[in-house]
Amino acid sequence: MKLAELFPEGGRGVIGTADNNGVVNQAVFAVPHVIDEETLAWGFTEGRSIENLRKNPHASYLYLAPTRGYSGWRLTLTLKRETTEGDLLAAIREQTDKVVGSQAGEAVKYLVYFKVDEVRPLM
Repeated sequence: MKLAELFPEGGRGVIGTADNNGVVNQAVFAVPHVIDEETLAWGFTEGRSIENLRKNPHASYLYLAPTRGYSGWRLTLTLKRETTEGDLLAAIREQTDKVVGSQAGEAVKYLVYFKVDEVRPLM
């Protein structure tokens, strides 16, 4: 199955990160931006998730599909890179303004790219 087919619109997910001491953080995220068949990207604000990734590049993403029951995916991820510029980051900020509220997109400071190491079903 192709990565783009895994994330129907309307779903939500949780990204889990841990610092270099193993202290875990979880945060709710929207569906990822599929870059290619092994790369996903999200916009990040300043906070524990991005701080943890800078110390420990490993993360997980639990995606809940917008269906009845328990449908979705568990992804194992490795940080590839982060940036503070680009068209995709601008688009994420604009979408955040529409969904969350005026000027909420300003809080999205980073575009973070991940390599998908593993995809497993939710159940």
